[in-house]
Amino acid sequence: EVQLVESGGGFVQAGGSLRLSCTASGFPSGFTFSDYILGWFRQAPGKEREEVAGISGDDGMTFYLASVKGRFSILKDNAKNMVILEMNNLKAEDTAVYYCAARVETYGSKWSDGMDSWGKGTRVTVSS
Repeated sequence: EVQLVESGGGFVQAGGSLRLSCTASGFPSGFTFSDYILGWFRQAPGKEREEVAGISGDDGMTFYLASVKGRFSILKDNAKNMVILEMNNLKAEDTAVYYCAARVETYGSKWSDGMDSWGKGTRVTVSS
């Protein structure tokens, strides 16, 4: 497992923007940031956790929840071991605790399966 620390949550009005960051550290011997697939998940009050966006460590391919496509962007900065979620045109239904997650990238499985490293989460509240 690697250590993940999120930042950037907060309170915003509907239509506004927020930028979440997640910094990774503590890679096992022989592994680097580029060996990991990274993602953002969220959990709203009373709801199950859902996958929001993911990014491949290998080729940078991105994946998005349908309801955030076109509004959210996931990107990574390999030099800083950081994955970022840029969120625009936020809606009240985006209100949740957002978690950063990671696993060593393998092939043949869904990007969001098998995440074994998790951050503690950062809260995003969108007022309507």
